[in-house]
Amino acid sequence: MVTFLASIMLLLLGYFFYAKVVERIFGIDDLNRTPAYRKNDRFDYTPMSWWKATLIQLLNIAGLGPIFGAILGALYGPVAFIWIVIGSIFAGAVHDYFSGMLSLRHNGAQFPTIVGKYLGKPAQSMINVLSIGLMILVAAAFTAGPAQLMAEITPLSFTVSIMIIFAYFLVATLLPVNKIIGRIYPIFGGILIFMALSIGVGMFFFDNPIPNLTVQNLHPEELPIWPLLMVTVSCGAISGFHSTQSPILSRTLKKESEGRKVFYGAMISEGIITLIWAAAGMTFFGSTAGLQEALAAGGPAGVVNEISSTTLGTLGGILAVLGVIILPITTGDTALRSSRMMLVDLLKPFLKKAGKKTNALLVIPVAAPAFLLTQIDYSFLWRYVGWSNQVVATVMLWTGAMYLIMHQKFHWICSVPALFMTAVVSTYLFYAPEGFGLTYMTSMVIGAAIWTVVFIWFITRLVKWKNADQADLVVKKAS
Repeated sequence: MVTFLASIMLLLLGYFFYAKVVERIFGIDDLNRTPAYRKNDRFDYTPMSWWKATLIQLLNIAGLGPIFGAILGALYGPVAFIWIVIGSIFAGAVHDYFSGMLSLRHNGAQFPTIVGKYLGKPAQSMINVLSIGLMILVAAAFTAGPAQLMAEITPLSFTVSIMIIFAYFLVATLLPVNKIIGRIYPIFGGILIFMALSIGVGMFFFDNPIPNLTVQNLHPEELPIWPLLMVTVSCGAISGFHSTQSPILSRTLKKESEGRKVFYGAMISEGIITLIWAAAGMTFFGSTAGLQEALAAGGPAGVVNEISSTTLGTLGGILAVLGVIILPITTGDTALRSSRMMLVDLLKPFLKKAGKKTNALLVIPVAAPAFLLTQIDYSFLWRYVGWSNQVVATVMLWTGAMYLIMHQKFHWICSVPALFMTAVVSTYLFYAPEGFGLTYMTSMVIGAAIWTVVFIWFITRLVKWKNADQADLVVKKAS
């Protein structure tokens, strides 16, 4: 229990202190007019209060990520707390802040456009494909799950449930951001917070105490902590999906100082929610072996339902069902909305004379493949979401690092987590069954080799910019 409470405290301290360090290094100026005012179209660009934007950001980036991912991460035992805390403060929240603020500084630009500006056009082309692919995977995965539950508890079939959800997606995407998302999603964000806080209080009345930190790997199948934990608990520590969602809210901020609350603050809130559900998973079933049995019987949704119903009674059961159905649907909705925004940026030269309705209809090219992917095996689908998600996060961190280097600022707040995540995704690709499925040692060696190449590239870029800065200084002195 001491470890759990200390972890909550560290996350709060991270927001109140480290977030201000990150904000100061980035350099905000509330005299700058934000895109919400400069490009106000009352559709995507429209001013919104910071508290509403924070709740929407939390719901957009969270969904079921900090619940399902936390429960699966709980199989490793209390060591998961370390990754959730360190990952959220020094990687995830920094990632979210820079993805949101760089978008804000570049007129609400989407993630691939920002990548192109700081990492070059080849990187932009790669991330365009990967980001839109990730959006399609997320939309499919976060639709198939609730549709399966709807088919179980209602007379509707799975196919009909899918069609109803996608009909909602199209309606929500065709409407301005403040019509449905701005009015209803803050309420759903409140439900997510209420669920987590209720479970957090209820844990103190469980039969088993919340376990304290141990360096032992408690995974029943003895799966290695590195790098699997960092991909399993993604949304609750760092997630590339967030960089695709932040531009939605960057187009609504009234001033730059709100970025710390909306982007950094929402990620810390998600970290706290993840901690609560991870602790509940470790505690409720008595052991990681007990949790594994519960997962085998009913999956993450069954675990959430059992914990919620037992802890909160009938209310808990209702909230669990609402959460498992509504929360992923709202994430799938914004995934398609952001993919539509990416396509608009990508096809901008061909859409100069197109109206807002034409731009909105670009959701169809991504909604169609997402709908088809809902028909394949869910577990197969979800495995590919995890790795592509963390690759996108790594690229965003490198983008933030390059921005800071180019502006002669303290780049290590982005480059250190970028180097760490490079090692994670490189090793995971070669070890995981959805990757190359090589032996653990072979994957570690290849991952280390890739990391070394990237590190050399990074040092080369760093030296290049330092030399360029020194040359500029000499010229200025001579003149």
